Amino acid sequence: MSNEIKEQEIQEQQAEAIETQDQAQLDPGTTVKAGDIVEGKVVKIEDNQVFVDIGYKYDGIIPIRELSALHLENAAAAVEWNQTVTVKVISINDNKEQLILSKRAVDSERAWEDLQVKFDNREVFEVTVSDVVKGGLVVDLGVRAFIPASMVERHFVEDFSDYKGKKLRVRIKELDREGGKVILSQKDVLDEEYEQHKKQVLSSLKEGDIIEGTVQRLTSFGAFVDVGGIDGLVHISEMDYKHVEHPSEVVKEGDKVKVKILKVNPETEKISLSIKAAKPGPWELAADQFKIGEIVTGTVRRLVSFGAFVEVAPGVEGLVHISQISHRHIGTPHEVLKEGQEVKVKILDMNIAEKRISLSIKETEEAPPAPPKQEKSARYAKDINNNENVSLNNQGLSLTLGERFGDKLNELKK
Repeated sequence: MSNEIKEQEIQEQQAEAIETQDQAQLDPGTTVKAGDIVEGKVVKIEDNQVFVDIGYKYDGIIPIRELSALHLENAAAAVEWNQTVTVKVISINDNKEQLILSKRAVDSERAWEDLQVKFDNREVFEVTVSDVVKGGLVVDLGVRAFIPASMVERHFVEDFSDYKGKKLRVRIKELDREGGKVILSQKDVLDEEYEQHKKQVLSSLKEGDIIEGTVQRLTSFGAFVDVGGIDGLVHISEMDYKHVEHPSEVVKEGDKVKVKILKVNPETEKISLSIKAAKPGPWELAADQFKIGEIVTGTVRRLVSFGAFVEVAPGVEGLVHISQISHRHIGTPHEVLKEGQEVKVKILDMNIAEKRISLSIKETEEAPPAPPKQEKSARYAKDINNNENVSLNNQGLSLTLGERFGDKLNELKK
């Protein structure tokens, strides 16, 4: 056989191979059947369907209902042009050149397998909220998943309208493949992380430390303050040095405040805080605020048998001894004073360390003129008579004033 004949045979064999390859590319339908999983590229997107080139002699169609497990208003919400997608062949009709595909079927099959693994391992994973519906949030995981409103956050959320498109970290709460039910929870994840964080914070807090916190909420008995992610209580008695009827008189929600840690109980996980102990006390301020000899205005807070307690600054009370209330003799402070009354007082002495201030009301007033001598003598005689039964002990002898000075008293009475 000549070389020319051999070369001609080789060319004919190559041409036949090329023709066979081309035929296979032109008519690959013999290798595609219903149920097959294939890959293709999105070549056209219409409102209610998507055209996909899977290398077949004509493009396949994904109806909008087969694009996603969720309800879609427009096919463009699920895919993009030229995107590679994995689809399942639903049906083939070459006579009508109709090839029906499903992306949802593939996504769903893969999703259930993946979700089962996540559920078994209690895995935490990130999802994107696809839609907000009555009662919660919807997520597309290849299958429709639901987050009930009570399982979204640790706190109550009134309006979820801004949650669409938001990323959440969730765990599978319930998985039912037969019933097609997937329930997710972000709250479980947040609760678990909060408990771990709380233990760390509790172990780091030291009694006596002064730290900054944020007022979270107010109650009639105090304020709850966030200190590092957990709440501690400032009792109403620890709000201020002055008397406080309600915490709102001192703080409001959202305020940044300095607090002193009074007590930490890891077992009960309770933290006692104080706002007033975190700032200088009124007695500390009094050292610079008041001077001995100074006259200031105060308020009578309490009346006792031996005098009156007058508040000269919030949390700072001084004593006006009964002898310093009036220039005239009084038997009880109630004769001239009443609680809540505003008075002028002179500072006689101060002992900041012992939290004591001695005050005087009478030294802020001009002393009345001395009575005439005759009036004074008559008053003196009257006082003597009133006290003539007072016993005097002198060198073991007990005599009354009347017995000792009877004659002189009678002369004064004349």
